[in-house]
Amino acid sequence: MTAFGRAGCDLVQWEIRSVNHRYLDLGFRLPASFRDLEQPLRQLTAGRIRRGKVDAKLEIASQAAVVPRLNENALKNLLAAVDGIRGQVAVERIDPLDLMRWPGVLEDDQDDLAHFKEAAVARYGDALDNLVAHRRSEGASLDTLLRERLEVVERSAAEVRALATDQAAILRQRLHSRVRELTTRLDAERLEQEVALLAQKADVAEELDRLDIHVAEARASLNGSAPCGRRLDFLTQELNREVNTLAAKLALPAAGRLAVDLKVAIEQIREQAQNVE
Repeated sequence: MTAFGRAGCDLVQWEIRSVNHRYLDLGFRLPASFRDLEQPLRQLTAGRIRRGKVDAKLEIASQAAVVPRLNENALKNLLAAVDGIRGQVAVERIDPLDLMRWPGVLEDDQDDLAHFKEAAVARYGDALDNLVAHRRSEGASLDTLLRERLEVVERSAAEVRALATDQAAILRQRLHSRVRELTTRLDAERLEQEVALLAQKADVAEELDRLDIHVAEARASLNGSAPCGRRLDFLTQELNREVNTLAAKLALPAAGRLAVDLKVAIEQIREQAQNVE
């Protein structure tokens, strides 16, 4: 589900974005000193969000910085190495800034870093709250849209059911009319058997009943408190299967048009179900 959350303080700033995804896919962009926070933040996110591609970005506030601390042992070892090569290589004056850039010479002050990490975890919770609130707001709109599409499916299926009650009689009439046009004489009993077989193949009551069941299941899922996105995915597959069989059996043009309307509504449900947690 597409959503956005932001939160920060004078030390850190968070941005969290989520888009549609079949499962939960988390990505974090953290400064190197904060990478140990990723696992607890993943657990925190998984406890609030079940589905979606979520990307979270942490930035240190422009006016803030973790205080560096000089690692004297690392500096002594570096200077000793420089002295060791003086006799072999002409070493010009050493720039202190170059020494400070050497890995390990400057370290983050752990006490100060812990203060930043504490702020990062707290503000992440705030940004996640904003993201979840945004997702809920969008979810309410999706709920309305999905219910409207389910009503379309239900109405179209009811219209197909009403038309299908006359389908067997119409097929029988068509077949008799066709036979009368032929010069070959057919056995009346055999003709009725063929008509009965044709009517049986054209019977769509079972498919319509299953459509009603799946629509009821989808509504029940929307009415429940648990995440229902994956369940709606499955139900739309079942709805599509029934409508495809239904369309293959329908012989009346009006019913065929209704079958197309059913397919369109179900495809709209499938597309929006991808946004549902």
